[in-house]
Amino acid sequence: MRSITHITSVAVGVMLTMTTLLAHSDDAQNSSVQTTIVNPPTLYDPAPNGYSHAVVATGGSKLAFIAGQGGEDAHGALAPDFEGQLRQAYANLFAALDAVGAEPHHVTRITTYVVEYDQSKLGLMTEVVTAAFGDSLPAQTLVPVSRLAIDGMLFEVDAIAVID
Repeated sequence: MRSITHITSVAVGVMLTMTTLLAHSDDAQNSSVQTTIVNPPTLYDPAPNGYSHAVVATGGSKLAFIAGQGGEDAHGALAPDFEGQLRQAYANLFAALDAVGAEPHHVTRITTYVVEYDQSKLGLMTEVVTAAFGDSLPAQTLVPVSRLAIDGMLFEVDAIAVID
C-alpha cells in the first residue's frame, strides 16, 4: 500500500508535468480562477468520453453548488425525448451558473444521472458536454438510475463551480 505522502508527491508531479491551464475567453484569461486538468498517464485518456479524471481549481474566492438540473423548460414541461432533455438540462445548468456569476471554465465537477442508461447514450452525452465545456472538461461521474424525481425525467446534471 502506498503512503499518503507518496501519493501526494506523485499527484503533484503529475500536475506539474501533465497540466493544461485553461483559458477559453478574454474573461477566462482575466479570471483569478485557474483550473488545471490532470489526466495521469497511468490512466486512460477520458477526453473522448467528455470528461477529465481530476480538475484542480486555484484562486477562487467562492464555491457554487448547482442543484440537479433536468430537462424541464421554464414552465416545468419536460422535453419528450432523451436528447431534448439532455440539451435542456445543460441549458438549465448554464442558466443557473450564469445566475451565480459562473462561466463554463469555473465548473470543476459535474454528476450526471441517466434513467435506463446504456452505452448508446454515451456518444450523444459526450457531444453535448464537449460542446458545452470545450477543452475545460470537468471531472464527471455518470450514475445510471432507475428513475429521477419527476415521472418521465430521463437525465439530470449537477455541478460544482469555483468563482472569482
